[in-house]
Amino acid sequence: MSELKPYKGSLLIAEPSILNDDSFNRSIILLTEHNTNSSVGFILNRPLKFTIKDIIPEIDCSFTVYQGGPVEQDNLYFIHKIPELIPDSIQVSDNIYWGGNFDSLKVLLTENKIHSTDIRFFLGYSGWGTNQLEGELLNNSWFVSENDFENIFSVDNESLWKNKLMQKGGEYKIWANAPSDIHLN
Repeated sequence: MSELKPYKGSLLIAEPSILNDDSFNRSIILLTEHNTNSSVGFILNRPLKFTIKDIIPEIDCSFTVYQGGPVEQDNLYFIHKIPELIPDSIQVSDNIYWGGNFDSLKVLLTENKIHSTDIRFFLGYSGWGTNQLEGELLNNSWFVSENDFENIFSVDNESLWKNKLMQKGGEYKIWANAPSDIHLN
């Protein structure tokens, strides 16, 4: 079976070989952009101890904010599945959109017209320059997976990486059950 190539809307799964990488250890990244010049994505399974209200006090919203990646961590980004409510959204794949009109979003959040299973917020993003991601794939830092989740916004963060490794099978099943700190094993 040939390895899947990265594409906009696919998932990057951190290989067990990068367990010592604090930025990406056990991470799952949704690629929101992938072309010959660059790739951009957001880590889906790194919730922070912040909510939207903690970051933007005038928005009374308790949605969790996630660590999107090590680039521009002082900027807030979002992906969602409600382009009909948020104008100027960019389609990533079926039922996943990136960004959009933030003023419209603020009103929707304030009026409680969006559910947490419709949207996800990130501080920072993960980015790669020309050929950088391809090099990391060749060095076995990542493998690519289809985004086969019915609703990626309601996926359990704790088991996301483990479930993707179990799905890949083979030696990955062993790593899927390893403790998060392998020195405790």
